[in-house]
Amino acid sequence: MKIGVVGATGEVGRTFLKLFEEYKMLNEITELRLFASERSKGQKVKVGSDEIIVEELKERNMTERFDYLFFSAGSDVSKIYAPLAQNADNTVIDNSSQFRMYNNVPLVVPEINGDLLKGYKGIIANPNCSTIQMVLALNGINQKLGIEEIVVSTYQAVSGAGNKGITELLNQEKGINSVNHFPKVIKNNVIPIIGSDLDNSFTFEEEKMIKETRKIFSNNEIRIFPTTVRVPVLYGHSESILVKTKIDAEKDEIINLIKITPNVEYTDEKLTPLEVAGTDTTFVSRVRKPQEKTFLMWVVADNIRVGAATNAIRILKKHKELNKK
Repeated sequence: MKIGVVGATGEVGRTFLKLFEEYKMLNEITELRLFASERSKGQKVKVGSDEIIVEELKERNMTERFDYLFFSAGSDVSKIYAPLAQNADNTVIDNSSQFRMYNNVPLVVPEINGDLLKGYKGIIANPNCSTIQMVLALNGINQKLGIEEIVVSTYQAVSGAGNKGITELLNQEKGINSVNHFPKVIKNNVIPIIGSDLDNSFTFEEEKMIKETRKIFSNNEIRIFPTTVRVPVLYGHSESILVKTKIDAEKDEIINLIKITPNVEYTDEKLTPLEVAGTDTTFVSRVRKPQEKTFLMWVVADNIRVGAATNAIRILKKHKELNKK
């Protein structure tokens, strides 16, 4: 396979490269090209036993033929370059929000709607990190019982904002209390807003969770009420979820549905982001049933892996499997 990674020096981009090695994909990759901004041009990045020189992203690069191109350089870059790659008959897995709500672009979590990839070539949208772990945790429940309503509060790590977010927290921990990326100081703090405010009093991050969940579950009737919060954690998003189902069930049945969901694990431990960082599993605990058809749970996952890079790798593997590439 000829693979390209756009945004290769960013947090998610570097995780792609790590996963190529962990998932033993390097033997299948005949050519690996790394692209980034002019600022990163010429950097050497170690991938397996090789060192690969980062190239500056140019339009002409995207008119070459690749088997798969991973994009993780933000919406502005994807908007310009992903269509060029698509027009050159490439399959693009885009981590930005740019194409997620396009009707003709599949928004894919392979364990849920991977069948959309059969016979498809073009841009494939990777959902928002907080959306991915939520829909994975709820997938078995949705399939068996149906979902009417979700109330979710997220506690999102600074790495969700990329290297700049990580740097800001680490600098503040060193006593450099400048605020450049987040709206307020994040050290020893909780910021109850992620993304820009919208006219309906929700934020762009919250709107993404609403619209993306409905699209992934193919159900525009689900009522979704999110509150997204930034916390001083490096890696790992946490979510407190209340879900109302169409059909009632006992708590033990909910737990069993979670246990049989691919890449999701139920645990009696009260897991925290620190314990799940570096893993590819969505963990669910603290399942409760306060009343009929109503369940509460605690969900944690590594946002850079499960919420971005790992889902993209799973998209590639599913696409390759369904299309015999």
